Amino acid sequence: MKNIVIFASGSGTNALNLIRYFANHSAARVVAVFCNNPAAGVILKAQAENIPVVLFSNEELTSGNSVDEELQRYQPDVTVLAGFLRLFPARLLAVCNNNVINIHPALLPKYGGKGMYGDRVHRAVIENKETEHGVTVHRVNEEYDKGEILLQKSIPVLHSDTPESLARRIHALEYEILPMAVEMVL
Repeated sequence: MKNIVIFASGSGTNALNLIRYFANHSAARVVAVFCNNPAAGVILKAQAENIPVVLFSNEELTSGNSVDEELQRYQPDVTVLAGFLRLFPARLLAVCNNNVINIHPALLPKYGGKGMYGDRVHRAVIENKETEHGVTVHRVNEEYDKGEILLQKSIPVLHSDTPESLARRIHALEYEILPMAVEMVL
């Protein structure tokens, strides 16, 4: 059985989708959720599914060994950043055998990088009059959103789209594409 660890900072909808997708999977399971935000919705979602949550500070992420030790304890075969808004430290990439993936709400390389997440991305897509938008799953390296692209899926941008309507359609794509990418990596 392969182990999946999820890092998340927010509401946890992608994390919950993965937890449920792999709950009865024959080859893999989510073994823990790591979170740097004590107010994040992902915590209650993971606990409701009986998934252990490891809470840590941003300082512990960047300078401590506690996150490293907890990761080693769960022995992840793949680590998934699902709404995790911090740069993943190089030392943790090594702990995870460089098998870390991220989902990003844009067609990378467009609209990636520090500060480009959530509605900021969708607003920029509309303001720049893009005709298509989408989701990218990529390997994580030492730079924001610069790793090897594993999977992308696009949708048309509609004339009637708002950042909110576009976000809803992008979330639906995320729920579809992220489990596929995890299976592909495993």
